[in-house]
Amino acid sequence: MKVLVINCGSSSLKYQLIDMENESVLAKGICERIGAEGSVLTHKPAGKDKFVTEQPMPDHSVAVKLVIDALQDPEHGVIESADEITAIGHRVLHAGTVYSDATLVTEDVKKVVRDCFDLGPLHNPANLIGIEACEKAMPGKPNVAVFDTAFGMNMPQKAAMYAIPYEYYEKYSIRRYGFHGTSHMFVSGETVKLLGKDDAKVIVCHIGNGASISASIGGKCVDTSMGLTPLEGLIMGTRSGDVDPAVLQFICNHEHISVDEMLNILNKKSGLLGLSGVSSDLRDVVKAAGEENERAKLALEAYVYRIVKYIGAYAAAMNGVDAIVFTAGVGENSVPIRENVCKSLGYLGVELDKKKNENVSGDTAIISSDDSKVKVIVLPTNEELAIARETVKLV
Repeated sequence: MKVLVINCGSSSLKYQLIDMENESVLAKGICERIGAEGSVLTHKPAGKDKFVTEQPMPDHSVAVKLVIDALQDPEHGVIESADEITAIGHRVLHAGTVYSDATLVTEDVKKVVRDCFDLGPLHNPANLIGIEACEKAMPGKPNVAVFDTAFGMNMPQKAAMYAIPYEYYEKYSIRRYGFHGTSHMFVSGETVKLLGKDDAKVIVCHIGNGASISASIGGKCVDTSMGLTPLEGLIMGTRSGDVDPAVLQFICNHEHISVDEMLNILNKKSGLLGLSGVSSDLRDVVKAAGEENERAKLALEAYVYRIVKYIGAYAAAMNGVDAIVFTAGVGENSVPIRENVCKSLGYLGVELDKKKNENVSGDTAIISSDDSKVKVIVLPTNEELAIARETVKLV
């Protein structure tokens, strides 16, 4: 069985074709600048050279067709016909409280995704466009929606609910959902296997430009740092993370801006970018801090502190922790961030092996010492494989 995994953004489309017989990636790639000048398809077949082509992609339907053509290309392709694709799995951000598990796409599912546009204005419209583009390009093929909120939807109500009038939950489904759910599900599940302990207490630090932390027992979510939207929680590249809500009113009143403008600031102009004044990219901030830029230093200290604080809270919530796992772009590749986080976790019995930590980038490895009471692990996330596995279950 071959599964095509699609992850649509507003102007991009990432894809992987996975052979589920051995879970090997046959090809992967990305379409960029969809609907704009200079649209580019970058296609990487397994065992072959990367193929890059620039051609117009006015919409996602055209992009999907180009992806299918690339997969079948005599020189760069990996299949002879689209008939070899059994199903398409889609990353979909939000379905409110209606769907929590992966589901076959129907007209009702599409309606729910559409109804949740206001909960995921950057992602849900693009996710729906990707689904409908695949339906048009490959009629009759089953499409599966795998929701980014699925993992967090399983957290207990005491962790999910906001202490606001309950009627807002009943009327508008306002609660904490959590995001990066497919990644947290995959990484926590793989960690349980790695430890060989079915009831393992695991804290996953998914740290990239967007960042979140989850706590789970036996792979089931106990809590996660993002909330109704991906804005809550950690300091991120451009997102503020946790902020006193009164800050919004104060700035809106003094700057004479709307709530929508304020939320745009919190989502796109805050985080590392807002604190440092340098960049939203951690690598740039680290470089500036090394050059004695005081605001960059402050941004890094605050960034690490917020991670440490959440780890401590989640260790308390679970009454202990067996493993702390770093994943995603920063988590998998930033040696100093992992080291600085672990420096503050000695009270949990964490002992980092400095040499092991320095020698790991993007590979699965235990980086704690043999005597550490808590395992510290680097484990690359694989959201595409997780989506493909959920798709296989349904088709």
